[in-house]
Amino acid sequence: MENRASMLARLFVLMGLVILLPVAISLQMVRVSVLEGSGLRELWSSQAIDSIPIPAERGAIYDRNGKLLASNHVRCHVAVDPNVPGADPARFEEIAGILAAYSGQDMGTYLERIRSAGSRSRYVVLDRSVSMAACDELELLSDRSLILEEQYKRRYHFGNLSAHLLGYVDHQMSGVTGLEAFYDDALRGEDGVQQVRRDRANRIFSYVGAPKQPPRMGYSLKTTIDAHLQAVVEEELLLGVEKYRAESGTAIVMEPSTGRILAMANVPDFHPGDPAGAEPQFRRNRAIADMIEPGSTFKLVATVAAMEQNLVDPDEWFETPEDGRKMIYGQWMRDHDPLGKLTFRDAITKSSNIVFSEVAQRIDPDTYYQYARNMGFGTVTHVDLPNEKAGRLQKPYEWSGVTLPWMSIGYEVQATPLQILQAYAAFANEGVMMKPFIVEQVVDEHGQKIEDTVPSRVRSIAKKETIEKLIPMYEAVLSDSGTASWAAVEGLRIAGKTGTAQKWVDGRYTTRYRASFAGFFPVEDPLYAVLVLLEEPKVSYYGGFTSGSVFREIASRITGMDPTVRSVLQDAVVNVVEDSLRLFPNLRGLTREEAEARLEALGMKTLGMQADWKASWMANEEGEDVVESYRFRHFESSEMMIMEQSPVPGEPIGDQRLTFIWEPKPSVLRGESESPHIVVPQLTGLSVRAASAIAREAGLQVALQGSGTVVSQFPSAGEWMKPGRTIALRGNRTLISRLAGAER
Repeated sequence: MENRASMLARLFVLMGLVILLPVAISLQMVRVSVLEGSGLRELWSSQAIDSIPIPAERGAIYDRNGKLLASNHVRCHVAVDPNVPGADPARFEEIAGILAAYSGQDMGTYLERIRSAGSRSRYVVLDRSVSMAACDELELLSDRSLILEEQYKRRYHFGNLSAHLLGYVDHQMSGVTGLEAFYDDALRGEDGVQQVRRDRANRIFSYVGAPKQPPRMGYSLKTTIDAHLQAVVEEELLLGVEKYRAESGTAIVMEPSTGRILAMANVPDFHPGDPAGAEPQFRRNRAIADMIEPGSTFKLVATVAAMEQNLVDPDEWFETPEDGRKMIYGQWMRDHDPLGKLTFRDAITKSSNIVFSEVAQRIDPDTYYQYARNMGFGTVTHVDLPNEKAGRLQKPYEWSGVTLPWMSIGYEVQATPLQILQAYAAFANEGVMMKPFIVEQVVDEHGQKIEDTVPSRVRSIAKKETIEKLIPMYEAVLSDSGTASWAAVEGLRIAGKTGTAQKWVDGRYTTRYRASFAGFFPVEDPLYAVLVLLEEPKVSYYGGFTSGSVFREIASRITGMDPTVRSVLQDAVVNVVEDSLRLFPNLRGLTREEAEARLEALGMKTLGMQADWKASWMANEEGEDVVESYRFRHFESSEMMIMEQSPVPGEPIGDQRLTFIWEPKPSVLRGESESPHIVVPQLTGLSVRAASAIAREAGLQVALQGSGTVVSQFPSAGEWMKPGRTIALRGNRTLISRLAGAER
C-alpha cells in the first residue's frame, strides 16, 4: 500500500512538472515578447547594426593655367567567398572569364587563387584594381559569393612631370611626399558614414532606410607651376645631364618679385603613380632636401657685405700670384687660371677665389655671418613642401682661421639649391627677399576659395643702391671675358654667377665636382630667376660651360614662350642694330667681298682707291660715309681676311680713318687648296637672303629663324667652324626699312 502511495506521489510530481514546464515557457515568452520585448529588440539592434565609412574623394591638383596635374579615378576591388552557402563553381568560372577579358590575365590565374584558398577561407582577393566597366558587368551576375568594393586611385595626368613637386600617395590614398603630403589634410576631405547590418557570420548587408552621412570631397590645389615651363625645364635638364654625363641634375625657376615657384625639376625622376619602381634616392626632392657646398655662387654674400660696408671699391686693383695660388693659414687658395692683376669688378667677372678670400678677410666675422643669414642661408625657406633642410651655417665662434676665406668662395657652408636661388631672386628683386611658395589657392569642389596665398616679404638683404651697383658686375659675368659666356642669350640681358665646387667625400675633397649657375633675366625688370645644378659632370666640371649651357637653353625657350620677355628682347635687338648704324662694325675675319657687303648693308658707300694690304674709310666732301676700295699685289682678295681694324668695333663713327690689317688665310699660307676650317663671316645687318648665300658659299649650312634683316648669328663672326656645320641666323622684318634708310 505504501509502495502504491509512493508511486502515485511521484506520478503527481511528474505530472505537475509536465504541466508547469509549458506554463513556464509560456510565461517566459510573454515576458520576452511583451514585458521586455522593446528593450531586448533594441539590444539586438545595437549588436547587429554597424557603421562603415564612405571614402571621400581626394582633391585634384592644377597648374597655374588650370591644367589638371593630379586627380582620381575609380577602380574596383574584386574578391569572392568560396564557402558561402549555395556557392556554384560554375559561377566562379564566369567571374574569372569576365576579369580575364578586362585585365588581360589568363582566367586560370583567378581560378587557381580560388582553388588554392583554404577550406575555411571566406575572402579571396582576385583583383585589387579593375575598371568600373568590369565591375558593372560582374554586378549583373548577382552572385552571393561575389564581393565588390569601389576604391579611388590617384591618377597623374602627365606621367613623370613634376613628380618631385606633386609627390605621391600610399595604398590608403594618404600623401607620402610632395604637395600630396604637405596638403594631405586639405586634399583628403572627410569620410562619410553608412549604417549596415551584420549577420551571425559577420557579413555586412545594407538595408532600406539606413541612415547615411555623405562624405565631403577633398579640397583642390591651384599651384604656381606652369606645366609647359616645367616640361621645358625637365627636358633641358635631362639633355644637360646626358650631354655632360652628370650623375644627376636639379633646376628651379622662380618669380623674383613674388616668390612663386614656376618649375622645379630633378633628374633622375620617377613616376608618382608607381613610386616603388624607382630607387629611394630618385624619389627625394634634391632641390630642398640636399645640403651642398655651393661654390662660387656663394660669393654673392661677400660681394654684398663688402660693398655695403664700403670695404672695397669696384675699381680697386688686386695683384694675384703668377701661378694662380696663394697660401692662407697653411692651405692653398687657387684660382681656376692665373689671373694676374685685376680689379674687384674683374674678380667677379672672372671669379677669382684669391681676390674674394682677401676681400672677405676685411669683413667682421659677425657682420659676414649676419649677411649670410639675411640671405636665407642656415634656415629653411618655409616653402610649402615637406622634408626641407635648413642647410648648415656655422656661427662665428665655431670658425677656424680658414673658415672666412673659404666660406667666401662657397666652402665650409652647406645650402640647399632652393636657398641659393632664393638669395639670387632677392638680388634680382632690388634686395627684397620673398618667401617661395607653390600653392596659390585651396578651393572646394565648387571652385570657391578656401585659402589664398599672398606673396610674403621676408626681409631686405641689402640696400637698393648697393644692388644697383652690383647688378652690372654680375651681368658682366656673361660677357666674353666672364666665366658664364656660355649662359648668354643674344639680345637678352642676364645677370648671374657660376659655381664650381669640389665634393667632400669620406672626409676629404675629391676630384669630383658640382657645377652650377644661378641667374635672372631680363635685367631691366627681372621676371625669372633660374638655378641649374649638375652633380659630377664628366665632360667638363666648369659651371659656366655645363650648367650655364643648360641655363641658356632654358632661358631661350622661356623667351619664346613669354611675350613680355620676347618684347624686351626685340627692343634690345632693335636698339643694338640702330646703334650699330652709328658705330664702326666688326669686320674681323672677313674677306674684302664680305667686308664690302657688310659696309654697304649699313649704308656706307665705297670709293675707288688702291691700297696694298690696307684699306681705309673716311667721309667724302659731301659728308657721305664711304669706304676706300683696295686691291692686292700678292694674293687675290678672296684669299685675304681682316685680322685687326682701327678704330675697334663699337667706336662712334666720326672723321677717323678706318684701317685694316690683312693677312692671308691659313690655308693659303700652308699651300692647301681647301682649309679644314672656315672662318665664320660677319652676317648681322645683311638681308636674310644675302647672308644665307654668303654662308652657303663659305661651305656652311644655315638654320634660319625669322625673315628680313639678320639681327643675330651663332657662332659669332671670326670663329672657326668645320665645313658643313650649321650657322644659326635670326632675322627681323621690322628692321628692313630702318636699315634701308640708314644712308646719311
